[in-house]
Amino acid sequence: MSSTTAPAPAAAADRVPAPRGHRAHTRRRHGFGFWAVAFAFLAVMAFATVPAPLYVIYQARDGFPTFTTTVVFAAYGVGVVASLFLAGHLSDVHGRRPLVLVSVALELVAAVLFLLWDDVTGLVVARLVTGLGVGLLTATATAHLGELRVRATGSDASAKGASVAAGAVNLGGLSLGALVGGALAEFVGQPLVVPYVVFVVALVVAFVVVLAAPETVDRPEQPVPYRPQRMQAPAGQAGAFWAAGTAAFAALAVQGLFTSVAPTFLATTFHVTDRLAAGATTFGVFAASAVSQIVFARLAQRRQVQLGLVLLVVGLAVLAVAAVVLQVGGFIGGGVVAGAGVGLLFRASIARAGSLVGPEQRGGVLAATFLIAYAGLTVPVVAVGAALLVVPTLPVLLGYVVFVVVLALVAGVRLAANAE
Repeated sequence: MSSTTAPAPAAAADRVPAPRGHRAHTRRRHGFGFWAVAFAFLAVMAFATVPAPLYVIYQARDGFPTFTTTVVFAAYGVGVVASLFLAGHLSDVHGRRPLVLVSVALELVAAVLFLLWDDVTGLVVARLVTGLGVGLLTATATAHLGELRVRATGSDASAKGASVAAGAVNLGGLSLGALVGGALAEFVGQPLVVPYVVFVVALVVAFVVVLAAPETVDRPEQPVPYRPQRMQAPAGQAGAFWAAGTAAFAALAVQGLFTSVAPTFLATTFHVTDRLAAGATTFGVFAASAVSQIVFARLAQRRQVQLGLVLLVVGLAVLAVAAVVLQVGGFIGGGVVAGAGVGLLFRASIARAGSLVGPEQRGGVLAATFLIAYAGLTVPVVAVGAALLVVPTLPVLLGYVVFVVVLALVAGVRLAANAE
């Protein structure tokens, strides 16, 4: 009589200990959860930049000035910063998956607002809601991806690979959204409708697959009083924390230029009005940010910071010279080179901040770092928009470049000194 081996022990051995208050799941389920959260992260970040190449269409239709474009963009930044301040750290207490789901739901609301309320007021409200969802997601998904990957592989070393993936998805999603928005606007009818319909479908899919992702955070044994995100460095780590935050601020200040004012600058200064070209320009900058993180992932953190600074400074210098001599190729190429530097500097900043504390505090510290970073995506851009009301475009652009270069060098040198 032949005997058979029951699969139950193997299945049990494959299970990962569950967080307090949650069911246990297999390593395979955690692997699926990693990709589900990565897809949701990608979809949300891509949706955030879909309007970038469409602003020129809104502007031509409604006749508003460039400053209004920066106000619409600023509404997004305000939403991100407010969400990070009020709720970006709550996944440490309430779990990663619920906050990811709320974020995706907020993006769906924003997509519907874009479709149904497309005057200037509607754009401001829709961008505000978009920012709220992004702010809720960035730190949460970054932490969740690392935890899911470690549980899926059983190795703490896999957290580094998850960090690379999170950074690439974050900035890669931003690049993809601009390209998709520009391509659909150029080649498909109803350019202010179709891009949002496409992302409604993508976001619904993201919401459904995240439902199957395992939770990785313990439920608290006692109720935890609510408090907003503290802008406070971890004990004994003030220098490293603020260097990381300031470097991330400078990095995203470059990206802010290409998601708000750059498409208008291309149209008014270089007379490039093609919608796909506007989207492709933003795509190139953000795609370079994502690719550089992957290509140079094996470099030590200090080397990543140093290389990132070189690429950022050289790229912005080329961009500035091209703007002076009216060479559109140099303007776009300089932006792409600077974007590659941004990716390395941003990833090193987030990785350094996350390494300063243990898992129980990581969501809060990452939220604080993203809060500083997204201020860089918003505050300088609003200042540029205000300056454009009274100062010609070229001096404003050159002043912006000088500001970002100086800030990046000061913060980057300190970050490199503290890096591993």
